[in-house]
Amino acid sequence: MKIAVYPGSFDPVTNGHLDIIERSRRFCDKLIVAIAQSPSKKGLFSIEERLDLLKQAVQDLENVTVTHFSILLADFVRKQKASAVIRGLRAVSDFDYEYAMYQMNAEMCPEVETIFLLASKEYSFLSSSILKELARFGRNVENYTPTVAGKALLQKLNKTSNEVEKV
Repeated sequence: MKIAVYPGSFDPVTNGHLDIIERSRRFCDKLIVAIAQSPSKKGLFSIEERLDLLKQAVQDLENVTVTHFSILLADFVRKQKASAVIRGLRAVSDFDYEYAMYQMNAEMCPEVETIFLLASKEYSFLSSSILKELARFGRNVENYTPTVAGKALLQKLNKTSNEVEKV
């Protein structure tokens, strides 16, 4: 069985994340979408909230599971018996960081391949940070997130439907 891991913070999950999930699940038997729990990063959503949002967003995808981890990615991947790590690239600016991570992971876990997927053009600008900023200022993010995540984001930021403006 070919197992791949797609790690990320998913704070919150976006349509760009879903695009990478949908595309990458086609070339593995099992795709594990894993929320990285980092003590140095304080998310807007708790790990439990992110797990719930992600599970709802991928509930109809047969070979996709959702979990979280708080150890090194290389150790998590090895525990899962995965043969690949999926990473999405939106722009050239992502490449330097992702390449450094690839090199370190390859050093620690050489039996695991890293697969970079370029963001589809309609999502190449999209990030959870940008969505949080839009929502913070009362902008509607429904075109960029699964419905459940968009609603949760606005609720988390205490925005009512009367305060939300179309982008």
